Amino acid sequence: MDRKVDVNCDIGEGFGAYRLGFDEEIMPYISSANIACGFHAGDPVYMRRTVRLAEAAGVAIGAHPGLPDIMGFGRREMTVSPDEARDYVIYQIGALQAFSRTKKLQHVKPHGALYNMGARNEELARAVAEGVREADPDLILVGMAGSAWVKVGRELGLRVACEAFADRAVNPDGTLVPRSHPGAVINGVEEVMTRVLRIVTEGKVKAINGEEVQMIGHTLCLHGDTPGAAELARTLRQRLEAAGVTIAPMGTFCQ
Repeated sequence: MDRKVDVNCDIGEGFGAYRLGFDEEIMPYISSANIACGFHAGDPVYMRRTVRLAEAAGVAIGAHPGLPDIMGFGRREMTVSPDEARDYVIYQIGALQAFSRTKKLQHVKPHGALYNMGARNEELARAVAEGVREADPDLILVGMAGSAWVKVGRELGLRVACEAFADRAVNPDGTLVPRSHPGAVINGVEEVMTRVLRIVTEGKVKAINGEEVQMIGHTLCLHGDTPGAAELARTLRQRLEAAGVTIAPMGTFCQ
């Protein structure tokens, strides 16, 4: 049976004079790009540059909206109302759309603390999903497999891509292990490959405590600022294709 999976990457997260990540190096190996929209990282120059890189490579473009927290890179939880969360997302989607030649995006994937908060808070996730739908009902909402993102996105009639993480450890409930904990980020190439192949072929992954967790992923996330990210992306693509898995943008197969 032919299997398809999307490989996405959080990208375009430089700001002003500060370059972050390996955008040019990683772009040839991914199928979807989650581009920072200026709240947690990125700026107009980086947004335009990253959109052009993706368009030239044939990589599908998505917005990566975060909380308004550049100092904390959007990884610090903030108290925001549902209305604020909705409007933050609409604002950031609109900004990125303006830089696209087609004025259309494929998907939206919330960033950092916003992503993790919404995974367990249905009210917040619903507000963000409503913002996505208001900006463009054809957009795909990307959310952690088994989380509130998937539930509320489908309830609102959005296409939803269930996400699994190639380079992040998970808890027994499927949530991400906080970056402050030892072992949260997985840097070993072989360990990443083993995890990814199991997710794609078996729908399972080993949690940080050794338990088996069900993990169905339409899209696999890599982080563009991880050391060795480009080599990891290249190896991941080679191994998946060798296993008979087709790498394709989520918009080509996600319902």
